[in-house]
Amino acid sequence: MKTPVGALVSKLPDVGTTIFSVMSKLASDHNAINLSQGFPDFEPPKGLLDALQRRLSQGGYHQYPPMHGIADLRYQIAEKVRSHYHVAVDPELDITVTSGATEALFVAIQAVVQPLDEVILFDPAYDAYDPAVRLAGGIPVHLGLKAPGFTIDLAGLRAMITPRTRLLVINSPHNPCGSLIDVETLKAIGQLAEEFGLYVLSDEVYEHMVFDGARHISALEIPELRDRSFVVSSFGKTYHATGWKVAYCVAPDALTREFRKVHQFVTFTTHTPSQWAIADFMSADSGHVAGLSAFYQAKRDQLLRLFEGLGFKMTPSPGTYFQLADYSGVAALAHLSDTDCAVALTKHYGVAAIPVSVFYEAPPASSRLLRFCFAKSDETLIEAADRLASGLGPAGTAP
Repeated sequence: MKTPVGALVSKLPDVGTTIFSVMSKLASDHNAINLSQGFPDFEPPKGLLDALQRRLSQGGYHQYPPMHGIADLRYQIAEKVRSHYHVAVDPELDITVTSGATEALFVAIQAVVQPLDEVILFDPAYDAYDPAVRLAGGIPVHLGLKAPGFTIDLAGLRAMITPRTRLLVINSPHNPCGSLIDVETLKAIGQLAEEFGLYVLSDEVYEHMVFDGARHISALEIPELRDRSFVVSSFGKTYHATGWKVAYCVAPDALTREFRKVHQFVTFTTHTPSQWAIADFMSADSGHVAGLSAFYQAKRDQLLRLFEGLGFKMTPSPGTYFQLADYSGVAALAHLSDTDCAVALTKHYGVAAIPVSVFYEAPPASSRLLRFCFAKSDETLIEAADRLASGLGPAGTAP
């Protein structure tokens, strides 16, 4: 006689399909322009595609690469860190190539978080952080960023640290808000981490998308943070190739050893030809990264111009390729929650966005913020604005 299986107990009972997949499917179902999920609708640089084609056509680049990434790519990453942040990292001991930034974030959390450890997250927070903490047996502790600039409340942070606090997760440039962590705040976080013996996970995947003359400050540049931080970056974001799922983590030797112990049992390694192609392109090209901030600032400014007169309140995003829009002044939408508003925009106006409340543990009741992605062609952005203007009317006055 067979013993029946017991009821499956979910490890993430309150987690459904990610909002990005939900909104992208809704956009597809309703033939809406997808300004929700953060991916470009234009191609990666031609030089990168040419490099990939060369590696695909040659022999010897189709088998497992080293678990921590091919040496050429790790060398190029070390050179980039030296050039941009004036920090020397060891390509053999401190750098691990991963299958996307989500894997790197997950692995870093699994590497240091023990059961019942507390991990401080800053809301609104990218939705991959909290589940990864819980899967490690940790306890997510959420601290809201200060409006209107979405900055870190250092006094509030100190008050939340307990003897069980193990890790802080910071994100700059910030998804979904676009805000930046300035150097003084990073130094203060480093001092707190030293005082309380904490690790730091710094999500810096939008590092090359910083606007209006500002500069991204990496955790690698802060001495108090450098020896206790995992810093995660993304080639998918930098090279308009999110589907390649190639990223990396920089951490000191002791942390990297623990990181790799987990990484080898998650993905083990990352697509070989893509690694070679990125290494080739980094070696040959000096202009793409240097021009990326100007490229995306122009798209941000275009979106702001196109949305003028629709009733949205939009403070220019300091970084990333996302723009927040407050719709509390749009008469046709102001009565809706942001989740209902995002659905309505998709179904009835043909433009998909992300509601910001999904990035909170406990969202503000009065939140009326949507996140639009402007990593799109000019034609896409113009069509999206035209659809909204047609449906909402002047200053969003449609009934």
